[in-house]
Amino acid sequence: MPDPRVRDILTAHGASSELRLLLQDRRGVWGALGLLRCEGAAPFNQDDAQRAARLVPALLAALRRYATAGPLCPEVPPLAAGVITVGSDHRIKAVSPQAQLWLDQWSAHTIPSWVPAAFFVSLSLAARAAARRQDASIPLVCAPPAACGRWTTCQGQVLDADAAGDVALVIQGATWDLVLPSLCEWYCITPRERDVVTQLRTGASVKQIARRLDLSAYTVNDHLKAVFRKTGADGRDELVAAITR
Repeated sequence: MPDPRVRDILTAHGASSELRLLLQDRRGVWGALGLLRCEGAAPFNQDDAQRAARLVPALLAALRRYATAGPLCPEVPPLAAGVITVGSDHRIKAVSPQAQLWLDQWSAHTIPSWVPAAFFVSLSLAARAAARRQDASIPLVCAPPAACGRWTTCQGQVLDADAAGDVALVIQGATWDLVLPSLCEWYCITPRERDVVTQLRTGASVKQIARRLDLSAYTVNDHLKAVFRKTGADGRDELVAAITR
């Protein structure tokens, strides 16, 4: 069930009805689309939901094209981790200088100014919900380079015991262990191809990878060719750079 405070926030901004569409396929959940109707308009009904659901395949295809159209390797230098604080009123309360550099980088990639603010508030609400459920995991999002020129993570954590106060959101460059799963999902890399890519990071040769994975060298090369084709990488050096820098 959605957080009841979300409804309060929407009502305060003149929205009377909301329809949420989960963007999901057999590989997992890729996002959600929220549709709003202004105060006084007819509420969304089941027919509206069914019509919206038919848009999912096209939306997923467009989303994947957007994410994979960006550079495979980082285009921008690494930045230090930054912190954004979201207050109990669901408004951004403070932005550290390091976080502002990340926001400036996002602006340079033509992301509308309202998108980061909406994303941060949504992540803070997810962090509050997880804390109230006493969920040990901390909400984390791993974004592809299309967003700001390099793989990025944003993680939310409540700053008080009852999750009623501020929430800290930490933005930083993604580490390879987070980049690799996300990259494999976005580019439809198979589990076996992922095993081969994981071995590349160690600097292993094709023959070494073949021995470690109990495969033939020909099979390893076939997996590598498939990965290069899917990602557009010129070779192993560019691929390794994409997941480690």
